[in-house]
Amino acid sequence: MAEIVQQRIEDRIPELEQLERVGLFTKKEVKSIIKRATALEYKLHRLIVNKEDFIAYIQYEINVLELIRKRRAHIHYQFKREEIEFPIIHRINSIFRRATKKWKDDVQLWLSCVAFCKKWATKGQISKVFSAMLAIHPDKPALWIMAAKSELEDRNSSESARHLFLRALRFHPDSKKVYQEYFRMELLHCEKLRKQKEELEKADMDLGEYEFSAEILSGKLAEVVYRDATEKIKEAEFVISLLKIAAIFDFTKELQDSILQDLQTNYTEDSLTWDFMAKRELEAPGAGEELLSAKGRALDINRREERCCQVYEEGLKSLNTEPMWTRYVAFCLERLKRKTNVQDLKEKRQRRLLGVLQRAHDSSLLKENYYKNW
Repeated sequence: MAEIVQQRIEDRIPELEQLERVGLFTKKEVKSIIKRATALEYKLHRLIVNKEDFIAYIQYEINVLELIRKRRAHIHYQFKREEIEFPIIHRINSIFRRATKKWKDDVQLWLSCVAFCKKWATKGQISKVFSAMLAIHPDKPALWIMAAKSELEDRNSSESARHLFLRALRFHPDSKKVYQEYFRMELLHCEKLRKQKEELEKADMDLGEYEFSAEILSGKLAEVVYRDATEKIKEAEFVISLLKIAAIFDFTKELQDSILQDLQTNYTEDSLTWDFMAKRELEAPGAGEELLSAKGRALDINRREERCCQVYEEGLKSLNTEPMWTRYVAFCLERLKRKTNVQDLKEKRQRRLLGVLQRAHDSSLLKENYYKNW
């Protein structure tokens, strides 16, 4: 054990000599590092080792890195990173590997390793860490999503991210979250390509060597994900969640219209569909000049609310159920609670709510807790 520890300490000498030579650390500080590192190394080579000893060693090395960074900034010295920081970063990654090998089930330990790699720009290492972690924890959808996002954001590889999402779906074919994030990833990739094409066109560059497929630029890959997802998960709430993701992007009008059409065709037996369609009427653009005065704005808001109510009424014709009435009442109640200084709008909202409460009661479909509001 002593020989191994001694060898590890000797391996540190070149970087410590550089630290002293370039004036980042004093001779006394270097001796202190050797003493502390020796004590920490011995702890890792005992017969019974604790996870806390590994964490303490990692934290100590990170503290040394942080101190080097501050000293560099203070004396304006930015050279010899390969001889100083790189060996320390490599050593921390090595300690993390030993720890995660011993405590495979500790997800937090794996994530700490990922966080370290991200902070200290060892992006090539992140993929290896995620790969090892997913081999042990394939049952956790959140880790697959995190790994795929890392490939897209940290390594700029949409192909690797797509591959990870497809592997995740083999383990979790009914995971809403995996499908949602896969759908979002394809749209982000599409948006990025569109921006690249736009910038190249602005610069009058020849697009010959760059391939920009019209289908990919229009979001066809995201549409494929949507179709696959809705074949597996047939729920209005899930379809609406995908529509909301698509609505974030300004090039998805056709895709949004297609999703809306699916919603209105296949999910009219769900009160959530009618609730969503009704509330969309609030977002309709208003008449320009009318919005300049408080009274004009109130008239415009009232018109939108009336259109919402028309959709709820349409829904009640085919879906006269307690959930449908509950959503209608909740909408009217929420609008009544909104502040307005226009008395006429307040009174209209109140009359509307009272009328809906009465009709829900007459149909014996008013939820008990709404009687108190009534």
